[in-house]
Amino acid sequence: MSAAPHPRELLLIGGGGEMTLSVDVAVQALEQARARGLRTHVTNRADTLAATPAVTAAADTATAVDFARPGDTADWAAGRAADGERPALVFGVREMAQEAVAATAHALELPGNPPAAVRRIRTKDACRAALAAAGFRQPAVRVCRDASEARAFLAATAGPWVVKPRDGADSAGVRKVTGPDDLPAALAQLPDREAPFLVEEFVDGGEFSVEGVFVGGSPRVLAVTAKEKLPPPYFVEIGHVLPADLPEETRRSVEETVTAALTALELRFGLFHVELWLTAEGIVLGEVHVRIGGGWIHRMLPHVRPGLELYGTVYDDALGLPVDLPARLPAPERAAAARYFAPPEGRVTAVSGWDAVRTHPAVLHAELRVGPGDVVPGFRSGGDRVGAVVVGAATPAEARELARELVASVRFTVEPMEPVDAVDTGDDVPEVHDVPEVRVDLEPRPLTSSFRISHMTIETVDHLRLRLLQGERTVGEGEITADSGYGQDGPAIAAEAEALAHTLAAACDDADHGADGADPVAPLRAALEKAAADGVGAPARMLVEMAFLDRAARRAGVPVWRLLGLPEPGRVRLLHTVPIGEDIPLDGRPLKIKLGGADDEQILRSLLGVPAPLILDANRGWDRQDWERLRPLLAELAPAVLEDPVRDPALLPAIRAALPGTAVVLDEGIATAGDAAFAVGTAGGLNVKLMRFGGILPALDALTDATEKGAARMLGCFLEPPRAIAYAAQLAGLCDWSDLDGHFWVSDDRPVPSYGLDSDAPGIPRIAYTPEPARGEAAAI
Repeated sequence: MSAAPHPRELLLIGGGGEMTLSVDVAVQALEQARARGLRTHVTNRADTLAATPAVTAAADTATAVDFARPGDTADWAAGRAADGERPALVFGVREMAQEAVAATAHALELPGNPPAAVRRIRTKDACRAALAAAGFRQPAVRVCRDASEARAFLAATAGPWVVKPRDGADSAGVRKVTGPDDLPAALAQLPDREAPFLVEEFVDGGEFSVEGVFVGGSPRVLAVTAKEKLPPPYFVEIGHVLPADLPEETRRSVEETVTAALTALELRFGLFHVELWLTAEGIVLGEVHVRIGGGWIHRMLPHVRPGLELYGTVYDDALGLPVDLPARLPAPERAAAARYFAPPEGRVTAVSGWDAVRTHPAVLHAELRVGPGDVVPGFRSGGDRVGAVVVGAATPAEARELARELVASVRFTVEPMEPVDAVDTGDDVPEVHDVPEVRVDLEPRPLTSSFRISHMTIETVDHLRLRLLQGERTVGEGEITADSGYGQDGPAIAAEAEALAHTLAAACDDADHGADGADPVAPLRAALEKAAADGVGAPARMLVEMAFLDRAARRAGVPVWRLLGLPEPGRVRLLHTVPIGEDIPLDGRPLKIKLGGADDEQILRSLLGVPAPLILDANRGWDRQDWERLRPLLAELAPAVLEDPVRDPALLPAIRAALPGTAVVLDEGIATAGDAAFAVGTAGGLNVKLMRFGGILPALDALTDATEKGAARMLGCFLEPPRAIAYAAQLAGLCDWSDLDGHFWVSDDRPVPSYGLDSDAPGIPRIAYTPEPARGEAAAI
């Protein structure tokens, strides 16, 4: 009697990692194989097999084989096949296992990606070179072996830049740098400080990814995902929305670009996840992966495309079974979103609101891995995540807002790991100070009207308010807005600001009880400088700085500008910002015209003969060809200010020579003292925005230095609330131009040509909308 035929087998190389998400992906892959009658065999490192019992339980058998050695894995599988245990297909769900998957499939002559193609995309600089050679937009990149090579690359290219491992995942070790002074901290974050690393130009644009599957060797796009990340210097993803809410034309362009790139890279098997940016110049491709995206995308895709089995589709295709998946799929008809928790660092003492989130009817998945007694680490990479919420909804906007609301509704009470020492009073009982309570509130708010610039249209912002409380009395208050289009993530900023404010509260209170005549600003400045060095984002630092300077000024009974020794602000005469597509007023006010689009020549021609001073902002939208084409018009217009005209700083000397009466200022990417020095040295001027610098203190340092060097100085803003605008306006007396009208899109305040500050009240002044001064009366510009 002959033996029964051995069932066909799936060999899942690399199993699942120890993170919950990785285990969930592996178990789904095994379950969809079992549903097709496949026997399953899992390989992984011995310690990871032991740490992931859910994966081994979902498989028929498991063997300890190290996927980090692709050749060894292929040899092991070949030997097993020689003994009659030959799998029907080889697959892997983990990033680090993909080279072993490709090598094994090749050795067994089974469907798979070419090993050389997988090695190329896993080596990020090699992938960039291959994409650039194929004609796709790529940032400049260099493999560096030490800090000196990195500094040389910075000196030869336009910043800012990103430092990252040459081979990595989960954004571990990825950090933004704006100049040589930032390099030591960035290099210290690399997972392997002895290995070569990458430095590449930072790409400024909205981030997306494309998810799909290969069928018959050709890529099929399933969806485009919008990404949300924590503010730089780190690049950890905090949320995803699927599908991305993009215009149909943009979506098709993205899909066509990605499928062409995958073909050029000679990839043909399994799943894919391709990252990209939408910039003013077009689509810039990022990293390419032959596995499903993280961030619970594997749960979101089946929701937006009912009936889809990600791994089952790969198995059916590899086994020659029919796959009903057209070459071009229609856009999904429903949406999903995922968002991670980002509680402040420290020891958790209480969590509230979790049960209501976990049982919400729209939740597709929810997990929270910390509770009272657990320690929350800093949020620096995907491995630091402590939980997530995944929801389904009818539209991308509804899914995004619901995920954000549910995550924000879970409140964490956290105490610092290192309590501040009590003040020594000479007695056995430490003195108890009235350390203020910290309260942070976040509220999404629509703009009063859409705001369009060269690469995006803004409709809503997150309003953040940080209060320092003594009982129910507010003793210090900061207020900003965050816009995800500029990479400003409201919930992440709120979490960062709350953690920083808790740390500062006790320390600054100690300073309040110090020697008479002590500088109340010095300890705050030192603490904020340390926070910047530790990677706390600029918006969070600004929000905290506002609240604590407001508190210090109230205690001193003076306005903040007087506390800092600034000149009295006086009247702030505004530029009139004209977003792209809006009519240009002709009432004599200085006009700030947004450019950087296809209609720039037409707009410039329409300005000929306009009597108002012109401030032209191209948002780095011009290349050399654009500049040469527009130069005659610009020379005839002779604008008062030309802001961020070109992407390539090498063009700035020629621009300054061609427009001798025009002040050239840089804005985008100007966020540190080093950036400010670069702007002054190359362009002769800078635009200072507090949300970029991290508050009034570092902005004041940059403006003081620019003044000493005779540079042009503009004071700018994002779309911010009146309190934040008034806070910035305290520096107006140090600047040549004030572009501080962003609050007119955020509040119900009626746009006016100028305003003053109620600059006598203690704390942060408020905007005073008094009538225009009489002709001849002094007014700040």
